[in-house]
Amino acid sequence: MGTRERRERSDASDRELVDLFHGALSVSGITDRQISLAAVGGFGRGELAPGSDLDIVFIHVGLPENQLSVFIKAMLNPLWTVGRAVDYSIRTRAETRVVSRGDIKVTLGLLDIRHIAGNEDLTTSVAADSNKQWRRRIRTYLPMVRDTIDQRTRTSGELAFLLEPDLKEARGGLRDITTIRSLAKSEFIPVALDRLAESEALFANVRDSLHGVTRRTRDQLLLTEQDAVAADMGFADADALMLEISKAARAVDYVMQLVWHRIDERLHRISLRRDKRVPVAKGLERFRNEIGVIGDYDITLDSGIGLRAAAMAAQRGVRLSLESTIRIAEDFKEIPVPWPRQSREDLVALIGAGESMVDVFESLDQEGLIARWIPEWSHVRFLPQRNVLHHHTVDRHMLETAVHAAALTRQVHRPDLLLVAALFHDIGKGYPDKEHSEFGAELILPLAKRMGFSDSDATTLAQMVVFHLLLPTVATRRDLDDPQTIEYVMSLVDSAELLELLHALSIADGEATGRTAWSKWKAGLVDTLVQRTLAAMQGIAPAPQPELTSEQLAKVGENRLTVEIFDRGDDFDIEIVAPDRLGLLSAISAVFTVTRLDVRSAKTRTVDRVAVMNWIVSTDVNVQMPSRDGLVELIERALVGTEDLQVRIEERIRSYRRRPGIPVPPPVVSAITQIVTDATIIEVRMHDRPALLHTVTTAISEFGVDIRGAIVSTLGAEAFDTLYVTDLNGAPLTNDHAHELAAKLEIILTSQD
Repeated sequence: MGTRERRERSDASDRELVDLFHGALSVSGITDRQISLAAVGGFGRGELAPGSDLDIVFIHVGLPENQLSVFIKAMLNPLWTVGRAVDYSIRTRAETRVVSRGDIKVTLGLLDIRHIAGNEDLTTSVAADSNKQWRRRIRTYLPMVRDTIDQRTRTSGELAFLLEPDLKEARGGLRDITTIRSLAKSEFIPVALDRLAESEALFANVRDSLHGVTRRTRDQLLLTEQDAVAADMGFADADALMLEISKAARAVDYVMQLVWHRIDERLHRISLRRDKRVPVAKGLERFRNEIGVIGDYDITLDSGIGLRAAAMAAQRGVRLSLESTIRIAEDFKEIPVPWPRQSREDLVALIGAGESMVDVFESLDQEGLIARWIPEWSHVRFLPQRNVLHHHTVDRHMLETAVHAAALTRQVHRPDLLLVAALFHDIGKGYPDKEHSEFGAELILPLAKRMGFSDSDATTLAQMVVFHLLLPTVATRRDLDDPQTIEYVMSLVDSAELLELLHALSIADGEATGRTAWSKWKAGLVDTLVQRTLAAMQGIAPAPQPELTSEQLAKVGENRLTVEIFDRGDDFDIEIVAPDRLGLLSAISAVFTVTRLDVRSAKTRTVDRVAVMNWIVSTDVNVQMPSRDGLVELIERALVGTEDLQVRIEERIRSYRRRPGIPVPPPVVSAITQIVTDATIIEVRMHDRPALLHTVTTAISEFGVDIRGAIVSTLGAEAFDTLYVTDLNGAPLTNDHAHELAAKLEIILTSQD
């Protein structure tokens, strides 16, 4: 099988059609000067597969309908009698021009028109009309082309990630290759057609084999047929065949992205002068709805720029510049091991962006960046799953699981661990002599430590991977009313925090697999199992208030405002000790907001009416770290309550809201009143944004509630804040007051999100 065989098949069909054409002329009274026969589409390109339709068009000079009817019947009846599939149309040259103006399928088919018989001038004139119209009206046609691609993607999916792909219609398949070639003919933008050759040859050969093996005209490669096609084509097995198909489809899809990127650039060139390059992070700028590397920025000195750019693009719901992605790959700099906190947080923010993460991740993967950061990814890249429950390759399934996990971040105390485990939960697949959950745990443990996770977090991730199938398996196979079932789960899952994470991971994994693997019935059983096990574990304890060092306790005795700043490289550690007062935390968070310091984490505790605070902050790309004296002055001004400070805060919040973003789960605020005795705990879980802590602390203070301590965490793009509050007399809030505070705070945050 190959190009030669397809050409010979097309030539044989040509000869058959020529004979039938002349026979039909003789019985209809039509002369060969009045009509022509031409091939279009794949037949026009001479690429006839064994089961392909004969796509033909008759072009005539305006013949009467009854005469044409006699001609068509005489010509096509012999083909129909033997079961040949023929897709045909009959038009004049003028009619063809009119139809092709509004029918993109006709337009694209005519770009490959090839004369077979009759008046060649008619065919040549239609070919000239079609090519001229295609080039002249390309701006009108482009939205139609893009719409057809989107429709096919919705209907047939992405070839690279499907276990039973449609070789022709799925995204990245033969139809897309034809579309790219058509766009090249428009001469609107340059197209690297040479990058399609290997993929096109593979798909065409697989389709030929599929038609030959099955004796059917269908282009979908089913699981039951993959072994036979692989054997027919000389592959070691079906997995080897599907691996090559996935690689080829990814290559086609990447070229398609490049093509549309260049088209969009050309379309927007007129407004180039109005576009502004806006710095958004270190070394990065936003330009024309893309995140890219600033032109003169030295990538070779910045190992974190790739993940930083990816996180920024995904979280804002915009593209990652393809030119910048290529540039980052060419001037690649290894991330130090263990990864800096910022690189780890950027990866978490990328994973947590939901649907917008997928295209960004794919761009990085196509340029080989994912495998260079995470070598373990190379083995699962394109890896097929010969399992009827799964619809995607292993790597795409893990991406889809991460997308579903991003919607569950409000349900767990450690969204970063959930997201990372979701992306890597099947990292152990594809090793025939290994159980994938157990081997995956072996792989992720050192991987997590390389990423800079603590030993305890790395252990939790390994437990999540090894037990990611535990809850659905137990829930559907054991008696949930049997106490031994709960005891069995508790013997493996050693904490309520881990159980909470496993529950969310089970949901994300099941939803990503599909309805066959995850139903309302199964979800209900898993939820019942989790709730009963949590009850036996007595729930999840909130984070304890931080312990103070002897040095900090000494400063408490001084009872005055002091500030210390420690440069930690990517971050700054700021220690603040100050006499406690209502609104203190709000005032200090306001100072960080107006000085554009992003709070990554914070721990505060009040002892003897003195607050001790440790803040980890990073600086905005456009500002420098204030001096110690400068921070002291700003904090003192904030405590006085100067009006200009609030104005500057509100301006930053408005600026943030103007940025396009991504859909995120709504904020969740909870009151915990039954665990601690000296304070009430308020937990806030939501998507991070500038001035968030200031908004939270200000709202709490305005309710006449004092904040005695706080543990603030930014995990990727998610904020998780634990606040210890009391009434103004230093007593815990009543149950009603606590839940009223939580409800009102949630309303405030939701209205501003």
